[in-house]
Amino acid sequence: MKTNRLLGYSVACLLGLGAAATAAEPVSKEAVLETYANIAEAKYADSLIAAQKLQSAVDALIANPSADSLTAARAAWLASRVPYQQTEVYRFGNAIVDDWEGKVNAWPLDEGLIDYVDASYGGPTDENEYAALNVIANPSFTLSGKEIDASAITPELLAETLHEADGIEANVATGYHAIEFLLWGQDLHGTEHGAGERAWTDYAKGDACTNDNCDRRAAYLKAATDLLVSDLDWMAKQWQMGGEARATLMSDENAGIVTIVTGMGSLSYGEQAGERMRLGLMLNDPEEEHDCFSDNTHNSHYYDGLGIRNAYVGEYVRVDGSRVSGPSLSDLVAASDKALDDELTGKLNTTMIKLGAIKSAAEAGFSYDQMLARGNEGGEALVMGGVNALVDQTKSIERVVSSLKLNDIEFEGSDSLDNPNAVFQ
Repeated sequence: MKTNRLLGYSVACLLGLGAAATAAEPVSKEAVLETYANIAEAKYADSLIAAQKLQSAVDALIANPSADSLTAARAAWLASRVPYQQTEVYRFGNAIVDDWEGKVNAWPLDEGLIDYVDASYGGPTDENEYAALNVIANPSFTLSGKEIDASAITPELLAETLHEADGIEANVATGYHAIEFLLWGQDLHGTEHGAGERAWTDYAKGDACTNDNCDRRAAYLKAATDLLVSDLDWMAKQWQMGGEARATLMSDENAGIVTIVTGMGSLSYGEQAGERMRLGLMLNDPEEEHDCFSDNTHNSHYYDGLGIRNAYVGEYVRVDGSRVSGPSLSDLVAASDKALDDELTGKLNTTMIKLGAIKSAAEAGFSYDQMLARGNEGGEALVMGGVNALVDQTKSIERVVSSLKLNDIEFEGSDSLDNPNAVFQ
């Protein structure tokens, strides 16, 4: 069989997954939902395991600060993103995930809330008076008219007092991106190559400490990491047998199928193609990168796309190399319209090739920051290749709604795609 190739890799090798199997006999909606839930259980379990490894690396950094222990903690953070990003397709359709997700993956954030920032960052703004609060440097402060005792930086302080303080979404105090900032620091390279360059001495003990408050910085990092592990542990349990997320999904077969399609279409179109990719390119702004401190955005995009494909073909390759698979939405669509199934499967593969091209270019030294630079035609072509593929696959996802005779589904939108002029108003 002839396969398309990208940089010497077959499509199947690039994706790490085989093509969706053709069902020998019609599959039930219940079986499709069971596969979807089993994959969710595996993905959140993998995310928890990876976060626990990050937790161990953070503990080692705090106990024995060094260039090596900081590098190891950063590597653990990067590894933790691989399974987690593949779970984002469970947003939008699953209310339990959407209600929880802001704790662990909210972005972008006003990092001055957490720690010191460069002078160019500025101070409080009309939109956020706490944008430069710097909790690490201030053991007490006034928040929403109330005096806050932050002498002990705990998970409770972060989750219950600081996160989205005063109802402002940019006050992100918890989750992956708060940890990312504490490990890398600000990326001050603009649209040039280079990530954040926080020194390990920001966690050093005694006189070796740089930028002051190393003990409180370590306390914040530990609290945020411990909280991430706790939050992921909770969500992993929701997808186990008897868990609320699984029970809700399985309680209504038709609503469950709507959930799968809603998550796929909303992540594909408004969230990823629009807010995460097209918007940053329109603004030529690296601050719109999803993983902006670490310059890991190319991987975030790739694994988000792979998560969409996982949900459709009913297959997931776990971190340990084992495979979770079963009857899929692809099988259900094929029974109704084989041509549509072939069309959507092909478009999902094309999207992964386009996102893979961004990933490969970034890993070769052409960073995502550079791709966003005004006038960088090569970068724009790479990013728009991904955007256009995601938009195109969404058109076929919309056809699935009709083919399966689902209730009208409204996917998440984005001004960057639906009303570009509004972006600049």
